[in-house]
Amino acid sequence: MAALETWLRTAERVLWGPGTLALLLGTGAFLTVRLGFLPWRNLGWALRSVLSREARRGGEGGVSPFAALMTALAATIGTGNIVGVATALTAGGPGALVWMEVSALLGMATKFTECTLAVKYRRRDRQGQPYGGPMYVMADTLGRPGAVLGAVFALFAVGASFGIGSLTQANSISAALDTAFSLPPAAVGAVTAALALVIILGGIRGIARVSSVLVPAMAVLYLGAGLAVILGNWRNLPQAVGDLFLCALSPRAAAGGAAGSLLTSLRWGVARGVFSNEAGLGSAAISAAAARTDCPARQGYVSMTGIVFDTLILCTVTGLAICASGVLGTPEARGTDGAALTILAFSTVLGRTGAVLVCVCVTLFAFSTIIGWAYQGETAFGYLTGGRGLSLYRTVFALTAFWGAVVQLETVFRLADICNALMALPNLLCLLLLSGTAAAEARNFQARLKAEGRK
Repeated sequence: MAALETWLRTAERVLWGPGTLALLLGTGAFLTVRLGFLPWRNLGWALRSVLSREARRGGEGGVSPFAALMTALAATIGTGNIVGVATALTAGGPGALVWMEVSALLGMATKFTECTLAVKYRRRDRQGQPYGGPMYVMADTLGRPGAVLGAVFALFAVGASFGIGSLTQANSISAALDTAFSLPPAAVGAVTAALALVIILGGIRGIARVSSVLVPAMAVLYLGAGLAVILGNWRNLPQAVGDLFLCALSPRAAAGGAAGSLLTSLRWGVARGVFSNEAGLGSAAISAAAARTDCPARQGYVSMTGIVFDTLILCTVTGLAICASGVLGTPEARGTDGAALTILAFSTVLGRTGAVLVCVCVTLFAFSTIIGWAYQGETAFGYLTGGRGLSLYRTVFALTAFWGAVVQLETVFRLADICNALMALPNLLCLLLLSGTAAAEARNFQARLKAEGRK
């Protein structure tokens, strides 16, 4: 067992080392330029579009564009927005938050590309329901090597769905509810598994309906609490913002006792940014492919806004709340990480209520990740099995939530990280090879926008 743990630790360190992080940033930068900076230029239009009534309308053979986005956000808005940000700040210093934002800005083009391609090359089942994802894009465009890459992507997507999608999220729910309300892990696991199974058995439509209500509600709750903490510590905000950029750009460690220099801030910021918004992993493209839309690029823009909500808003609020609270690097916070550090920051203004709110939000965020990843993992599983055994997958996926709630999962966390990296590598290669196709779709849609007089 010790040998396995050592091997996994080494594999995780290699796969999420400087090479992968550089590939993620580099791909985002390349695609941003290749697309003529259209993801940035059209961000305002995309945000207005995703909040419009038209985006909420469903239809035959698909879910609404808004519901598809909420399903993708259900999988990406998770404990990373609370735990991941705190971990990045602890290990990389305040500057890690700046690099999270940089990775998000570059990741917009990455997510636009992967979601646009997924819609363009999607398929339909016997009921007319659209489905797809990077594995189908690879198989349809890259010949025999693409079929192999698609199978590799799908295999590790299934692994990631059980690891980061179910087991680790259920473990976070159990720990949060035990901290806030002293609820027994076995009972929490049983209820989590039962609720997840009921929703998952409804398929993409059931998952989308729940996500369309749960995701906005939990985001508003958390944003309200986070902004209250920031406003309560407003006198510290200018100094906190100054420390963010000082640490992000300085080769030396930041002041205030928090660890971090330019290199460590960049490493932790980019890594946790990717874990938060999943740009480059290809998972969001699976949900995007289920959207009812008349244009691949239109859904690409809608899906791209997920990065704004996930990283540029939620993660920023978490990071500023922690930095403005003054707890980062203090003696009382020494040895504190993850949700515990966020709780400490929220408690500076909200007291015990802040601790309870963080625990409740961790629970909601983690549960949304479970149901969001259920559809993404199911689609990848269907690719590998030719669409057979989906009911079995759904049942096993939900039941693993019970196991995750009652056991320690250090090894599973590492396996999930490894699966994420092995999903990203073939997906990024595919995006680079098909960047011209995505650019053509973006240009055609841009001409359509101008013709409609909407830009």
